[in-house]
Amino acid sequence: MSITSQMVKELRDKTNAGMMDCKKALTETNGDMEKAIDLLRQKGLAVAQKRAGRATSEGVIETYIHAGGKLGAMVEVNCETDFVAKNSDFIEFAKNVAMHVAAAAPVSITREDVDEELAARERNIFKQQAIDSGKPENIAEKMVGGKMDRFFAESCLMEQKFVKNPDLSIQDLLNELVAKLGENISIKRFQRFQVGA
Repeated sequence: MSITSQMVKELRDKTNAGMMDCKKALTETNGDMEKAIDLLRQKGLAVAQKRAGRATSEGVIETYIHAGGKLGAMVEVNCETDFVAKNSDFIEFAKNVAMHVAAAAPVSITREDVDEELAARERNIFKQQAIDSGKPENIAEKMVGGKMDRFFAESCLMEQKFVKNPDLSIQDLLNELVAKLGENISIKRFQRFQVGA
């Protein structure tokens, strides 16, 4: 199958990947758009993992204040160089993360960062629900594992589905940005503010 410039443009618009990367992905997948998107996302993950150990001492602090001024968020996103810190894609990513934090109210950046008391409380609630529904102990434990995974996916920033595009998690967005900019990028911390909360 011949890969047309229109196909390359469409894939580029969907993924923000480089033109040559898009053409290569379409060639490797015989023009299958969905498979090409998956391939580019996998490559982005590989690049992100390769760069994960590098120090991130530059970056930006971005804020988002929701209309009415009663809800807002502040986020620190780090990168390796001030060159990338000034890049419009990097700044847009930081703004999107701040807006997402305000909307989705994550409790931590990763599941490893979740407060142990909160995790234990959730685990106990899920276990009691399973036992109350008449499940034996061993089945209840398996159910708790699944419910905890769902709790983490809904509560941890990196696992949450991006509010502007539920097909992607925040981790997916970060991986795409790392692949595009070629630097290690990390979300260092965030704070959400709500009047009266």
